[in-house]
Formats: sequence, C-alpha cells, structure tokens
Amino acid sequence: MANDQLLKYLDDNADRFVEELKEFLRIPTVSADPTCKPHLQRGAEFVHRQFSDMGFKSEIVPTSGHPIVYAESLNAPGAPTVVVYGHYDVQPADPLDLWTTPPFEPTLRDGCLYARGATDDKGQFFTHLKSAQAWLGSVGKLPVNLKYVIEGEEEVGSNNLEDFLKARKDQLKADVAVISDTSQYAPNQPAITYGLRGILAVEIAVTGPKKDLHSGVFGGAVANPVTGLAKLVASLHDDQGRVRIPGFYDDVVALTEAERKQFQELGFDEAGFKAELGIAEVFGEAGFSTNERRWARPTCEVNGMFGGYTGVGPKTIVPSKATVKITCRLVPAQDPAKLTNALHQYLKSQCPPSLSFEFQSYHGCPAFVFDPNSPYIGAASDAIKESWGVDRVRLIREGGSIPVVQTFKDVLNLDTLLLGWGQNTDNLHSPNEHFSVADFHRGIKASALLWQKLAEMKR
Repeated sequence: MANDQLLKYLDDNADRFVEELKEFLRIPTVSADPTCKPHLQRGAEFVHRQFSDMGFKSEIVPTSGHPIVYAESLNAPGAPTVVVYGHYDVQPADPLDLWTTPPFEPTLRDGCLYARGATDDKGQFFTHLKSAQAWLGSVGKLPVNLKYVIEGEEEVGSNNLEDFLKARKDQLKADVAVISDTSQYAPNQPAITYGLRGILAVEIAVTGPKKDLHSGVFGGAVANPVTGLAKLVASLHDDQGRVRIPGFYDDVVALTEAERKQFQELGFDEAGFKAELGIAEVFGEAGFSTNERRWARPTCEVNGMFGGYTGVGPKTIVPSKATVKITCRLVPAQDPAKLTNALHQYLKSQCPPSLSFEFQSYHGCPAFVFDPNSPYIGAASDAIKESWGVDRVRLIREGGSIPVVQTFKDVLNLDTLLLGWGQNTDNLHSPNEHFSVADFHRGIKASALLWQKLAEMKR
C-alpha cells in the first residue's frame, strides 16, 4: 500500500531529515544584515539543491535584493495544484549573550532543536519539502502538483515578492496555497489558522518651539509638544476600551455566535496567560473575551512614544518635538487606506493650533479569513489528526498579519491554508529559538498526508 511505503520512508529517514535541517540552520541567512548577503545566496543554493536532487524543476531567481527559489513538479495530471510558500531568511540573532548555545550551531536539547530559524521559518517550510521527497522516495510520484515559492526577504518586508508573483502569475496558477509560518494552539493541540488581522502603521510628530526651551523661563508661555501628544494619544480610546476614531467600526464584520462558541470551547487558560505575561489583569474592549479581543476585534495600539529629555536625572526643558508610532490591527472588511485617512483626520482635528502636526503613513494590509467550512480545511484537518494522533484540530484566528496571504489573494486569487507546526513559546525573533523535533516530524507526516487528502477531494 502507498501509505505503508510512505510511512516507512518517513521513519527510515527521520534522522537524516534532522541532520539536513541542521545543515540548513548553520547558514546565517540574516536578511537585515548586508554582510550576510553571501550567506543568503548560500541559503538559496541549499534550497535549490534540495529540490533539484529530488527531480523538481528548480531555479534561483535573482531580484534587486535576495533571490527567490522557485521549484515545481507537475506530474499529476487532473490532480489539484498547490503553491507552497516559505522563507529561508531569518531574524538577527542579537543579543548573542542570551543564547545558551550559538544561534547558528543547531543544538538538540530537551527534545528541541535550538537555532535561529528553527521554527521561523526554515524548520516549518522544510517539512513541506521533505514530505514531497518522501512521496517520491517511497511511491515514486506525487499525488498532487506542487509549486514552491521560497523567498529570502520576508523578515525585511518581502520587497520583491509581489513583483515576482505578478511576473509569474500564469505559471503560478493553482487551487490553494499552503504556508507554515504560524503556531499550534498549545502543545499537542494542533491548529489551522483560518483568520488573520490586517494592519496599518503610522507615525505622528507634533512640534512647538523651534528648539528646546528653558522650562523656568518659557514654561507656561508656550505649548509643550509632549503634553499635547499625550492628550492626542489619550483621545484614541474611551473608558470601555473602544477606539474613538470616527467610522472605525463601520465595516467590522461581527463574529458569529458559532465562532464565539468555538473560541469559548478552546479552553483558554486566562490565569496562565496572565502569569506568562506578568500582568495582574487582562484589559481590552468591553464585552469581549481575551481571545476575541486578540484574534477578531480591531485595535489601535501605541508602539512607541518619545520626545524631550530621556537621559539620567532631570533636565528642565520644554521640548521642541514629540513623536508617536501607532499601529491598528484590522478585521475583515476594514479598509487600511480608509482607516489611515480617518486616523489622520481625527488626530489632526484634536491637535491644538499651538502645535504643528505631521503625519506619515507606512505599510498596511487587510485582514484575511478562510471559510472554516472549506473542503481544503477539512482535508488539512484530516491529515493533521492522523499525524498527531488526536481527534480534534483547533480552528483559530491569529492577531498578527502575514501580508503574503493577502498578496496571494490579490495577485493569484488563492486562498491559503495556514498550518502551524511550532509553538508560540518557541522564542521566534528572540534568543534560544527552538522547534520540537517531534513536531518537526509530525509536520512532515501531516504535509505528506495532506497531499493525498487533497488528491482525494472532489474538484
């Protein structure tokens, strides 16, 4: 039987898969560091070689930044076609002194593989590469057509990805996309993320006098920009935690009662959540649970606020300028451009005439929701249940944003299965990043079974 051959291959090659992942993790593919550019090329070559060695048509596509690896196997006529996305670039490893072992010398400890990129995203996307290798090495063919897009700039904004997708739009025609760059709900509680919040990001600066002034000589006679900015920020929310920007909630699609019930049944440990974060109480928009607030309600958050003297001891000044950085997380149907303009106009209207007002808009992307009743989610759920040996796969939303998901929708008209094999506690972007070896293997198995489940779907 094909499944018996496949599962035997996975067992027989489990140690090799880990060793090859270690080899991959040793390459310091830090996209934010210009000195690592040669290593980014090495990373792309490693991925390209993996695909070429198993018979895929593969190429390294140069960009104005770091290369994209494209690979495809189209030998399953009539079967579904899947686009798999991943990224081989990683975050900087700093601060190095907080790592127990060197970040680019992968180390097995307590059942986990410790290294930068172990779970974000080398280890996770590697599962989808090895699952294809398992089919070809055991059965000799894949049950579906696979197209892989593996980029090297995700951690610095994916500046060249959209152009690549647009240029290859016809070549990338498919039925569904798969990304593993999210997490399970909790240990041994695998999850499919069917919704992501969108985002908008802005920066506001207010200026009073043309230079810092002596607070004894001028205080009380001129407006203080830090005080003025603090009032602007305070005006963003009411006492119930609701955002006061006009029109902010106009397009919000409310959670259905079924979704609220589903969230409630996840068994969220609020006491553990508070203990992990070191907070006395949760806080947010009145009338919603913690999971609803962080997954499915829009927010407006101050990310940083600065102005005036911040050194040691006192300095008696009226500052010249103060700045705040703000991001809003958005839910389905909210328009980032429309709300960026609404935020601009609201804060400008609140700014006193004694201060000048500057507004800068950065990036934005809308929210994403995949129909939880989709047969694609059903196929993924069946594959994950079989691999993890559980009778239930959690359907969750995530509060963060993955812009490539919306890019796939806009450019390729593809919905995306977000299948996370890691944990939120894997120290993504932090020292001692790690990935459970057991989950790495279960991810490979789930991916391999997913290809079969998709092939069995009625199209």
